[in-house]
Amino acid sequence: MSHVFPRTLGTALPTAVRGRGAWIEDSDGNRYLDGAGGALVVNVGHGDGEVAAAIAEQAGRLAYVHGTAFTTEAVEAYAGELAPLLPMEEPRVYPVSGGSEAVETALKLARAYHLARGETDRSVIVARKGSYHGNTRGALDASGREPLRRPYEPWLDKTVHVPAVHEYRCPLPQHPAACGKAHADALEIAILEQGPGRVAAFVAEPVVGAALGASVPPDDYWAAVGEVCARHGVLLIADEVMTGFGRTGSWFAVDHWGVRPDILVAGKGAAGGYWPLGLCVASGEVFETVSSGGFVHGFTFSHHAVGAAAGRAVLRRLRDGGLVERSRSLGDRLLAELRTALDRSSIAGDVRGLGLMAGIELVADRGTAEPFPRSERVTERVVAAARRRGLLVYPSTGCADGTDGDLVMLGPPFTIGEEELGELVLRTAGAVADAEAGLAEGRGT
Repeated sequence: MSHVFPRTLGTALPTAVRGRGAWIEDSDGNRYLDGAGGALVVNVGHGDGEVAAAIAEQAGRLAYVHGTAFTTEAVEAYAGELAPLLPMEEPRVYPVSGGSEAVETALKLARAYHLARGETDRSVIVARKGSYHGNTRGALDASGREPLRRPYEPWLDKTVHVPAVHEYRCPLPQHPAACGKAHADALEIAILEQGPGRVAAFVAEPVVGAALGASVPPDDYWAAVGEVCARHGVLLIADEVMTGFGRTGSWFAVDHWGVRPDILVAGKGAAGGYWPLGLCVASGEVFETVSSGGFVHGFTFSHHAVGAAAGRAVLRRLRDGGLVERSRSLGDRLLAELRTALDRSSIAGDVRGLGLMAGIELVADRGTAEPFPRSERVTERVVAAARRRGLLVYPSTGCADGTDGDLVMLGPPFTIGEEELGELVLRTAGAVADAEAGLAEGRGT
C-alpha cells in the first residue's frame, strides 16, 4: 500500500524511473514521448548532465541559508546573468519556489508599491476570465479558470475579472478587427467602475496557457492594454509562468509585442523541471519605491542557492545552445504540421499557439465551434489514447464556458529532434482519431 497522497485520485499511475531528452521510461520498460514537457515545464530536456552537475556542486558546497541572514554567490550570479534578458529597466529578481508563490509575491508587491506612494486605497486586482495564475488562495482568486475555482468559491471574491482573450470564440461584433481596443476599453471600464485610485494592478498571461490552450491575443491587444494601465496608474503584471524562458520562441512572450511590464512572474521553464523555482521580477522603479516603504513578505525557501544554481545552468543551456531560437523554428513547423494532420478531423476545431506552445481545441461541430458536453470526457479520451500510443499530452477542460470545452496542449522540450517532432505530430493525430472513433462508436454511427 502506498502512503503517498497522489495528485490524481482513484487512478493507479505507472512509476517513472528515468528520462532522457524528450523521453520518459517507466518501471515496466514502457517509453513515452514527452509531448508536453510535463506541464510545459521541461525545456532543456530530461537527464541533462550539466544541469544535474550544477545542482550537485552547489548542494555539496552550500545548500541552504535563510534569505534574511545571507545572500549567496549563486543567487547574485543568477540574477546578474538573467537581468539583461528581462523586458524591464533595472530588474530586481525575487526567487521563490514556483509559479503560485511568484504570483502571490507579485500581488503583494503591487500593494506594497502603492502603500509606499501613499495611495492606500489601491487594493483591487483586475484579471481576466479564462486565465490561470496559480493554486494558492490569492493566485486562485486572480485566476479565471472556473473548474479550479468552483470548489473554493466561498473564499474567492476579491478580484475583478474582465472578459477572456480567446480569439477562437471571440464574441465581439467587430471581430477580428479592433479586438484589442475593445478589450482595452473593457479594462478601462472595470477600472473606472472601481472608482478613482482603487485598482492596484492588472495581471494577465501574454499568451493564455492551460485555461484556454495557447490562446494568442490579437496584435493590437497589448499596446492598448498597457496604455490604459499607465494612464490610470495601474501596475501591469505579466504572468510568464508558462510562457517564459523561450516557450513561445522568444525569451519572454511579452517580447513579441514590445511590452515592458512593471512586474513579471515566471516559473516552470526557469529551472526546466530540475528544481522547483519561480521568480517575481520588479522593475527598478517598483523596487526603489518599495525599498522606501518596506515589503512585508517572505518564504522559508525563497532565494535558495541550489535553486539559483539550477536556474543559472538552465539559462546557460538555453542561451548557449540557441534553444530559444530553436523553440521558435520548431514551433512554426509543429503548428503547420499539426494543422495539416488534423485538417480532416471532425473534432479538431482549432490548432493554435506560438513557439513550442500549441493547443488543440476539440469540438462537437467544427462549423459552429459547439463544445462537447463535459459528460463526454473528450479530453480524457484523447489523453488516454495518446498514452496508449506512448505519448504524453497536457489536458484542460472548461475552455468554452467554464464547464464545457475540451483541449489538449503540446509543449515538448526544445531539444526534441526533427524526427521526434514528426513522431509527436503523428501520435497526436492518431490519438485524436482514436477519440473520434470512440465517440462515433458510442453513438452507433
